[in-house]
Amino acid sequence: MALQAAKRLTSLRFIGIRAMSDEWGSGAGKGGGAGGSVREAGGAFGKMEAAREEQYFRKLQAQQLKEMKDHLDEEVNHHEVQIKQHQEAIDRHKKRITDLAKAEKKTDGSSSSD
Repeated sequence: MALQAAKRLTSLRFIGIRAMSDEWGSGAGKGGGAGGSVREAGGAFGKMEAAREEQYFRKLQAQQLKEMKDHLDEEVNHHEVQIKQHQEAIDRHKKRITDLAKAEKKTDGSSSSD
């Protein structure tokens, strides 16, 4: 789980570093490479394809952030349950110690009167 979260975090850092030219979809060589025949040709279709690509990565980033938040919420809930279980165990042990101390006093009191 922790490894997956680390991979998601690493991938999120690189998604934000995308724009490398003045305007995406305006022809070959822009944006760090050809990017396929549609984007190579430039014009309205190239710009539209670049916009779709950006939209895809924004959605992917939003999904990754949501998954990370959900994972962290699950972790918090898990630890809260563990805290509750440990507190109940502590309370049981303290009660047992108190009961043993009372039993010890009764035993000490009855043996001194003999």
